[in-house]
Amino acid sequence: MARVKGGTVSRNRRKRVLKLAKGYFGSKHILYKTAHEQVMHSFKYAYNDRRKLKSNMRKLWIARINAAARMNDLSYSRLMHGLKLANIEVNRKMLSEMAIHDAAGFTALCDAAKKALAA
Repeated sequence: MARVKGGTVSRNRRKRVLKLAKGYFGSKHILYKTAHEQVMHSFKYAYNDRRKLKSNMRKLWIARINAAARMNDLSYSRLMHGLKLANIEVNRKMLSEMAIHDAAGFTALCDAAKKALAA
């Protein structure tokens, strides 16, 4: 059996990993083994954080809605309960955007929620 050196394939694979590790601290962007370990960790972090981003955004929306609701004398939970009772279906992302850019519209929703809670 003839000996196979695999020079170009191995070199290209290593170059690809070192290119991905560009900017890493210490030997993580110089030595192949440590660079490969860090790149694999980085891929794992990126994968997990793409999923975490969704819950982080929801937390942000809820914090914004709560702040705006409290300016209208409601807590977040009472606002959401009032909107449900009033059969108003607006998702948290849109409520957050309304709280920032359309204060009058958000106040109208708060009034509708208060009316539904009182009834």
